[in-house]
Amino acid sequence: MPAPKRTFKKKTPLTPEELAQRAQSEISRIKLPWKGQSLGIVEQRLGGSRMRIRCLDGHTRICRIPGRFKRSLWVREGNIVIVEPWELGGDEKGDVVYKYTNAQTGFLKRNGHLKALEETEEF
Repeated sequence: MPAPKRTFKKKTPLTPEELAQRAQSEISRIKLPWKGQSLGIVEQRLGGSRMRIRCLDGHTRICRIPGRFKRSLWVREGNIVIVEPWELGGDEKGDVVYKYTNAQTGFLKRNGHLKALEETEEF
């Protein structure tokens, strides 16, 4: 006797309200900088996993991506990142700790975490 045919339920498309709720739930927990860390925007890629980043604390730092993140953290110009300054030469150098996605960047702008960044971009 042949096996019965399997039937699968078709997924119904999500409504705009459901899409908004799902996006809000995805960005409900955003990593914010701890004490000693700063938000920054990538200005220029310098090569060799190094980049020039303008931080919200007023410094422009040459930052690197640590070895543990090199393969998993792909950063482009204009990305918002968390920078951890070095203990020695902290005003000039640092490490990239985290990169925000586009949805997370929009959330940070809406909640006022990037106001200092917007003020510096006006000129």
